[in-house]
Amino acid sequence: MKPPNDPADRQDSRRSQQPLSDAAKASLLKTHILFRTFVVVVLGSFFVYQLDINYLWLSAILTAAAIVLGIMVLVRAAKLKESKLVLFGAISGLVVAAVQVLLVLTSALFFTQVRDYQQCVRHALTEQAASGCRTQLEKSMPVQLR
Repeated sequence: MKPPNDPADRQDSRRSQQPLSDAAKASLLKTHILFRTFVVVVLGSFFVYQLDINYLWLSAILTAAAIVLGIMVLVRAAKLKESKLVLFGAISGLVVAAVQVLLVLTSALFFTQVRDYQQCVRHALTEQAASGCRTQLEKSMPVQLR
């Protein structure tokens, strides 16, 4: 822990007390708008993926957009020394986007099996019927994945 009269703390407090220039404010605003857009696109990609397998194309487009926006936010946050929260959020969002890429690719690879499973579960009224849908999905997968 640093002593309260540390010169580095005084520099940080002076830096935070100085008013930002118009260019710095505009840059900060742009970074925050990009970050908010990135978060919305990542969440949108995940929720569209949850809707239905027929919207897989939209989820793939949103995931690609999320990765591009995430990289832009990450570069801006690192280069312009933005807040640690934006940096942490960008890294976390990119991890979620990477997982989303894996989900989209897997779903695209087994599109017909996943579509049949979703239709079966949609019509299943009991837990036993849903279990039968899972068994049917397992049987339709290649032997190496069972």
